[in-house]
Amino acid sequence: MAAPVVSRMVRRVLRSSIRSCNSGAPVTQPRPGDPSQSAAEELSRRRQFLREHPVPFSAFLTDSFGRQHSYLRISLTEKCNLRCQYCMPEEGVPLTPKVDLLTTEEILMLARLFVKEGVDKIRLTGGEPLIRPDVVDIVAQLHRLEGLRTIGVTTNGINLARLLPQLQKAGLNAINISLDTLVPAKFEFIVRRKGFHKVMEGIHKAIELGYSPVKVNCVVMRGLNEDELLDFVALTEGLPLDVRFIEYMPFDGNKWNFKKMVSYKEMLDTLRQRWPELEKLPEEESSTAKSFKIPGFRGHVSFITSMSEHFCGTCNRLRITADGNLKVCLFGNAEVSLRDHLRAGASEEELLSIIGAAVGRKKRQHAELFLMLQDSPPAIPSISSNDSLGVQGLRHRVSFSNQVTTLWAGCRVPQTPPLAQRWPGSGSLQRHYCSHPDSDSNPKCLSPVSRAPASRSGPLPTSDQLTHVDTEGRAAMVDVGGKPNTERVAVASAVVLLGPVAFKLVQENQLKKGDALVVAQLAGIQAAKVTSQLIPLCHHVALSHVQLRLELDSTRHAVVIQASCRAQGPTGVEMEALTSAAVAALTLYDMCKAVSRDIVLEEIKLISKTGGQRGDFHRT
Repeated sequence: MAAPVVSRMVRRVLRSSIRSCNSGAPVTQPRPGDPSQSAAEELSRRRQFLREHPVPFSAFLTDSFGRQHSYLRISLTEKCNLRCQYCMPEEGVPLTPKVDLLTTEEILMLARLFVKEGVDKIRLTGGEPLIRPDVVDIVAQLHRLEGLRTIGVTTNGINLARLLPQLQKAGLNAINISLDTLVPAKFEFIVRRKGFHKVMEGIHKAIELGYSPVKVNCVVMRGLNEDELLDFVALTEGLPLDVRFIEYMPFDGNKWNFKKMVSYKEMLDTLRQRWPELEKLPEEESSTAKSFKIPGFRGHVSFITSMSEHFCGTCNRLRITADGNLKVCLFGNAEVSLRDHLRAGASEEELLSIIGAAVGRKKRQHAELFLMLQDSPPAIPSISSNDSLGVQGLRHRVSFSNQVTTLWAGCRVPQTPPLAQRWPGSGSLQRHYCSHPDSDSNPKCLSPVSRAPASRSGPLPTSDQLTHVDTEGRAAMVDVGGKPNTERVAVASAVVLLGPVAFKLVQENQLKKGDALVVAQLAGIQAAKVTSQLIPLCHHVALSHVQLRLELDSTRHAVVIQASCRAQGPTGVEMEALTSAAVAALTLYDMCKAVSRDIVLEEIKLISKTGGQRGDFHRT
């Protein structure tokens, strides 16, 4: 008990002599007749003094493992202007009554206390912090705290372009922008709101105002966006971005699913295949990120390895929730209400004792999760059969990576393909949807992807026995272990005859269930990725690309579906293409069955197949 008492006594002396009103920095009193020094210059000089003469770190913010907590995250609100599918339900979540939330004065009072004890970095979070009306004033008030070196914000970017000039003037000097996809249609699907272009505008504004690097946080989830890793990294070639890939982390709301997590090492392997010259950067003290840089690129990429390689041993973070609870660990359930003690009239010393006790109880690591991780099978490159966010194939051409920097430089962003346009030679308004937007593509949006030159055409040679049946007539999976890896491409099609009533509703996008073409497209993409889970003897194929095109045929009141799949491997992808087309057709039936049950699915067939030892196939 003697050590903490002595420590508190020493701190009182230090606080009175160094961290008092003038923080201990020598103050030159202006002589009569001399112009007084500006407040900004005085504040800058005091901060320089504090950097050069640091005080002993607070015993209250040091835990039993010697970790010094100099980084405080403050949630300004529980509200958010997006409804991300992996975060909250579409209707939102129950909110804490306003009377139970921290007031602005309480936020600043707590911030002042923590900074006095040695916190030098504060990040404002939410919910979405930029929807709080007085966020600019809060930043300005925090900027006046002596000893606080960094004021950051983590935002979804929707309001960033509008507020950033004011926030920068108030003192904001670090920005993290959450963005999980570079595809506008997928963005709207994930967050259930429009706003992709506003986020892009916010990132552009941050670069324009000189923030460097601008941190872009991307939570990587298998079956959702792991196919965009290379596109994100390509942005760092011409832009001062720190693209931060974050391992999917479990919370009570999203439930732990090992198949959704893409590990740091798996992501790094993907990047090294494209950029083998990737260089590791030195790690900063207490940093959560493992950073890498491609020689010649302006920006860099980082990995937040919360699950596969935790950084608990160097954790220096504390969190205050919007309702005033102190959390010493993001994964821990224990919270202490600082709000209640504040409103009960607790003195500064009493608050410090409460904070110190909470910090002292902090565990070495979030052990319960890692025990769970060790006892569970490792994540494998497959898609959970109940993954409702499987929109991996909704992506741009490979050339998108090279074009996006130019687009951003002019604050222009990739446009989603129009869902209504006239075809050449057609007198009526037609709708189509394409997962492969390209202004140079055929307006009918049905041209297949480029494929390897065919060495032969026509039907495949027949076999005198079924390859999926053994010598005793039992079903068996073919062993492809000895086959060479080659590029495999397959294209399949299907036709859905809707009838005139349902066709018109789809054409005008008037179905009560929503946009049938978009839903069918997403279903077809998802189906391609889980084909091996639907067809028992199919091998799992790591698809490199899935493309689905839907065309309205007014002469037959039909939707023509074409699915294309590509992979590098020892086995073909025709089953993936056929499954994609078939499930897209079934989805259209489901979307339209309330209007008409006289819907016919027909012409489900393979159009072409390239790659493999048995030659190519092209249906004539």
